[in-house]
Order: sequence, then structure tokens, then C-alpha cells
Amino acid sequence: MHALPRGLRWLALGTGLLWALPVTVPGLLAGCAAVAAGARVRWQPQRHCLVFHGVPWGPGGAMTLGNVVLDSGHSLERHCNTYAHDAGLCREAPIVIGNHEHAHVLQCMALGVLFVPLYFLCGGVSVRNRFERAADRYARTGQGWWPWWRE
Repeated sequence: MHALPRGLRWLALGTGLLWALPVTVPGLLAGCAAVAAGARVRWQPQRHCLVFHGVPWGPGGAMTLGNVVLDSGHSLERHCNTYAHDAGLCREAPIVIGNHEHAHVLQCMALGVLFVPLYFLCGGVSVRNRFERAADRYARTGQGWWPWWRE
């Protein structure tokens, strides 16, 4: 996207934000509930998302809904294992969780409301899910966030 002229970048970003809005709204509602339970909110412009840190429920880690990241931790700069590493399929260096979640933000900005059903049709939260593999690839390399990307 950095190769686009500035005006087109803003247009693409605005279109992506609007397209993802049906998925972002439930994320905002969950984030507001988390703030009532003690979470903190922070805008991360480089990742195009609003992050709610210290979300007091869920299995841990982070979850993306549109342009909202619900994070059980205190920073998205912490490291985590890739899905393939945890499944024992390979040995990979830990990735930055914020970069993984940024890939999901980009996926949702591209797919809009289709993101949620496609994500679950592709296997949900598992190593088999092409959305998760793409997010891990993006966190490792900085490219390839699109779930159907070919190297």
C-alpha cells in the first residue's frame, strides 16, 4: 500500500475501515465492556486498529474483530509461538503478537463482513486455518497477510 500515491492510500484505508465496520462494531462493544472491567484502550495507527489491553476474559492472547484488537496482555509487542510451532509441525522463532493481529486487521479490511464466516469455514482457531497461517507468515516476514497468497 505504501507504493500507492498518498491520496489513494487514504482512500483505500477509508474504504477498508468502512468495509470492516460490521465486524468492528461488535469488537467496540466488547472493548467497552472490557474498559468497564478495567481494560485500557489505545489507538495504534501503524496497525489501523483500536487496542483494548488487559481484557479480563478469554483464553489469553489477543483476538481481532475488524479494526479492534481485544488483548488480554498489556502490550502487543510481546512474543508468542506460531500455530505451526505449537502444533509440532515445525520449529519457528517466536513472532510479535501485534504483527499477527495486524494481519487479521488487514484481512478484515479486505473481506469486510465475509471475514467471519470465511475464517470459521477455514477451520476457526487452528493451525489448519489459512487465515492463521497467513497471519503467522506476515508476523514472521512482513508480507503475505492475504489468506490465499502464493509465495
